[in-house]
Amino acid sequence: MSMLVTDPAYAALAHHMPPAEFALLQEDISAIRRLKQERNAIILAHNYQTPEIYHGVADITGDSLALAREAVTAQADVIVMAGVHFMAETAKLLNPSKIVLIPDARAGCSLAESITPADVRGLRARYPGVPLIAYVNTSAAVKAEVDYCCTSGNAKQVVEFAARAAGTDRVVMLPDRYLAANTACETAVQIIPWDGACEVHERFTRADIAQVRAQYDNVTVLAHPECPEEVIAAADFAGSTAGMAQFIAQHQPARVALITECSMSDNLASQFRAVDFVKPCNLCPHMKRINLGNIRHALETMQGAIEIEPDLAARARVSVERMLAI
Repeated sequence: MSMLVTDPAYAALAHHMPPAEFALLQEDISAIRRLKQERNAIILAHNYQTPEIYHGVADITGDSLALAREAVTAQADVIVMAGVHFMAETAKLLNPSKIVLIPDARAGCSLAESITPADVRGLRARYPGVPLIAYVNTSAAVKAEVDYCCTSGNAKQVVEFAARAAGTDRVVMLPDRYLAANTACETAVQIIPWDGACEVHERFTRADIAQVRAQYDNVTVLAHPECPEEVIAAADFAGSTAGMAQFIAQHQPARVALITECSMSDNLASQFRAVDFVKPCNLCPHMKRINLGNIRHALETMQGAIEIEPDLAARARVSVERMLAI
């Protein structure tokens, strides 16, 4: 049992699980650590991954923007994306010479599946001269058809830059209609939306927030901008997952409700021990396809490598690199 207590992974996970539960995970965690050294590999984990991945084996954690930035400078031969498929594609776009693995190719995204390259070409024909901005939650094939990418953390900046660069007062933003609507409230630029939505965030309602406030005194509500406008209006703060973490670090609220995917609260609870995290959350079924077992299998077999046709990758890389430059 002393080994469990001194294990650096368990120090962060003790907040979530007893030693006996950690013992069931330790073989995979130890194997993954060894395989990372053997393969010169790193693991990028999104904030929505479970604590045993986020704290136990990940080398870099964060939101989509942070992972995209870190992927550019990753000093490794192999990148394992503990996230969803579009994130692995983005990492591959920025690291074409490296092996990028996705532990489960079925880890998709309702937003990425809501729009096709043909849809984007139709939008360009309908709105000539208007910049097209794709949320990073899109396929490489869609990214290849647009002018810029953005994330929930930098949408306003990208929208305003794109409009200014094109000498126009409007842009097309796809595919999340809620991110488009919530970003439109922050800028004078007219945003033409696509009718996509995140299956996790669109389920939250104003009534959910009212219930949290009624049940918990002195609670600060932080909502993700993929939520409906009524939810954002009822929250105390709206921002990306990185923005939420920054808000908590800066303001140190006594009690917080994160209106986003469940694991975000679990992961931040280990970092902010004095904060009481309320969890009115929804699970992302796609993120939860990634687990310690298939991360280990990916590193053992080197299966699940992301491949993108070179011409398509070159075109898609432009929109991502423009985002990072902004």
